[in-house]
This record gives sequence, structure tokens and C-alpha cells, in this order.
Amino acid sequence: MDKALTMYGLSHCSTCQKAVAALEEAGWQIAFRDVAAEPLSIGERQALLQAFGDRLVNRASLTWRAMSDAERVADPVQMLGARPSVMKRPAIVAGELRLLGWTANVKRALGLSA
Repeated sequence: MDKALTMYGLSHCSTCQKAVAALEEAGWQIAFRDVAAEPLSIGERQALLQAFGDRLVNRASLTWRAMSDAERVADPVQMLGARPSVMKRPAIVAGELRLLGWTANVKRALGLSA
């Protein structure tokens, strides 16, 4: 497997920071995309939603909890554009792999010890 991946997240997210550090230590080359600083296009949001489905919207996040009922029923593509921090992170694209979060299973899929 080519040890290069794209990671979507927030630069201030501690989980994303831990993931980047562990992956770099394991020899991965990471193209990190801060979705707040460099917002995703509609097409990119659609592609991520197609890859991850409804799990891409983090319904346990503080952002989600602060949203109104009307905002919560919005189209996920529009929701992720308006509030990028509601995205589950990190979202990782490594070759054919599409991985979401920083769980033991994600780590193992990338060849790291869990």
C-alpha cells in the first residue's frame, strides 16, 4: 500500500492532531485539509457523504447539540458546508480505503497498533 493519504478534519481537533502524529511516526505522508480553513466544495462534501453515509455527521458533537431542530433536518451536504465542525473526524482517504474516526479498527487498517 502506498503510504500516502488525505485527511479531512480541523487543525485544532485533538483527535486529528493525535492521528497525524501517529501516522507520521509510522511513515505516512499526510495531505491534511482543515475543512474550516479550506471549506469543502459541494462536490467534495457529496463524495464524502457517499463514501461514509450518515456517519459523516457527528451527532454526538457539541456543534450538533447547539444546532436548532431546523438545522438538524437540513440536507447533510448543506449542513456540512454551513457548519464544518459537525463533520466526524478525521475522515481519511488512503487509496481505496475510506476510514472515519480514530478508532482501533482505523488504526489497524492503516497498519498501526491499536
